[in-house]
Amino acid sequence: MHIAIIGAGQAGAALAARLRALGHTGPVTLIGAETTAPYQRPPLSKGYLLGEMPLDRLLLRAPDFWAAQDIRLLTGAEVTALDTTAQTLTHGDKVVHWDQVALTTGARVRRLPAAMGGDLPGVHYVRSLSDVDGMAPEFVAGRRVLIVGGGYIGLEAAAVAAKKGLKVTLIEAAPRILQRVAAPETADWFRALHMNHGVELLEGTSLSRLTGQGRVTGADLTDGGHIACDFAIIGVGILPDTALAEASGLALDNGIACDDQGRTSAPGVWAAGDCASFPHGGGRLRLESVPNAIDMAERVAENMLGAGTSYVPKPWFWSDQYDVKLQIAGLNTGYDRVVVRDGGAARSHWYYAGDRLLAVDAMNDARAFMIGRRLIEAGRSADPALVADPSADLKSLMG
Repeated sequence: MHIAIIGAGQAGAALAARLRALGHTGPVTLIGAETTAPYQRPPLSKGYLLGEMPLDRLLLRAPDFWAAQDIRLLTGAEVTALDTTAQTLTHGDKVVHWDQVALTTGARVRRLPAAMGGDLPGVHYVRSLSDVDGMAPEFVAGRRVLIVGGGYIGLEAAAVAAKKGLKVTLIEAAPRILQRVAAPETADWFRALHMNHGVELLEGTSLSRLTGQGRVTGADLTDGGHIACDFAIIGVGILPDTALAEASGLALDNGIACDDQGRTSAPGVWAAGDCASFPHGGGRLRLESVPNAIDMAERVAENMLGAGTSYVPKPWFWSDQYDVKLQIAGLNTGYDRVVVRDGGAARSHWYYAGDRLLAVDAMNDARAFMIGRRLIEAGRSADPALVADPSADLKSLMG
């Protein structure tokens, strides 16, 4: 049985490796559009951009792993067609037959329209290795960088730029940074962190267009203001990469629609990772995270070989900014209050819906993250009074 995997990112690499670990001996082909072997994306906007992590440490597997596992890795190969009836895929001038196929196409960045200057030289996006390699020479102390978007990608880029001695201005159209993903308490904490490192944060500030003749030199704002810059980084989110799935006639619903085992609407076709949505809590959920990409891909690999088990997500995320490691457990959707645990250098924010613990944001507090994560995954809560008392032993929350 030939299993083809389209998309050689974190999910695709995990799926291929899991198939071999489970004992699948048939052909496995892993196809990636990028010319580099599968690599980690999160460090791109952190350690790699800072120059603290070389390329060989970015790679998910040693260079000889793929051949040793008899996994055919095709890089620089874009799949342009997927025929779910004939069970074929096309890349370049080659047509490949498959018995089962998994789409692990990940996500693509939201780009600014050309009419807003989104294609000007000196305007950068953070998604791929080539994106970051292209912007790295811009990071010269004393230069001015404009960052558009106050989510985690924008804040991570701001931290790198500030550490490298650049003059950083970040604009966020929403009333505050991290509006979509975190509570005001977490946003306030990170706002102060960035301002203490000299970053100018302009919240509630919308971009009209980037300006420049031949290269970006500034930005016009919707309030009539103007910001001069030497280059710009756009971090306004990502979208599931569903173009191939849509062209193939697969059902879409906030990504490629899967059942609880990772099957799409076409027989023999599966999906996993950032591009895939799945049933969760009476609705559908799509998670953009490395842990989800790995866990879902491994479950799909098992199900491709007949396991027939449901994927149950255990969401967690992280972000590195300056000397702060933010670790997030759970999903805060629907919270109605936040309990703050202030331990000085270590701090955590606990999200509740009524008495039910939903999520934890832990800043330099690995202990709070681990205990919060265990509670959430076990479907248990924690006494808010104990959470708020920094002298209380976190272990006591486990009951």
